[in-house]
Amino acid sequence: MKPRDVSLLSLLALLGFSACSKPQTARMTSAATTPLGDLNLVRAKIPPVLLAAQKTPYGTPVDPSCEGLATEVRLLDAALAPDLDAPPASGSPSLIERGRTEADGAAVGALKHTAEGLIPFRGWVRKLSGAERYSKLVTDAITAGIIRRAYLKGLGQAQGCLAPAAPLRPSPPPVAPERRVQSTPQ
Repeated sequence: MKPRDVSLLSLLALLGFSACSKPQTARMTSAATTPLGDLNLVRAKIPPVLLAAQKTPYGTPVDPSCEGLATEVRLLDAALAPDLDAPPASGSPSLIERGRTEADGAAVGALKHTAEGLIPFRGWVRKLSGAERYSKLVTDAITAGIIRRAYLKGLGQAQGCLAPAAPLRPSPPPVAPERRVQSTPQ
């Protein structure tokens, strides 16, 4: 068997295994379709809220009220990764869950690496097909969305709004009761 045949067989096997794990299906599919993205045949759709943010990241909101800001921030939250002030996921994952996450990440990484290896001169192909330019457009839209969300939360904070129209304020740490130290006369 040629190395390319082994790569294709590995790719098909990993795709078959990925069908068994529902949460990983989207990540596996994305990794497996990497060559199609490199050829600019498959594109990630940019959400309209990010395209609007890209046009006017610091534009005045249509509805500058706390509720209007919260609505726009929620739309951006749905299109972006969690913001820095987002509360952590409830509870810490168990050792088994962390191990499963690491194994899933390794499988996706291996599939992506194998898929990327199917196209020789990948960097040139991405440039010539327009995939590199589109990837930059996606990155720019995400960056503009992050900036817009931060700007809106700043406006909300200035107005005294609550989250999500303003940054989530961390709860103060519990204060331990003061203990008095008695001094003894010497």
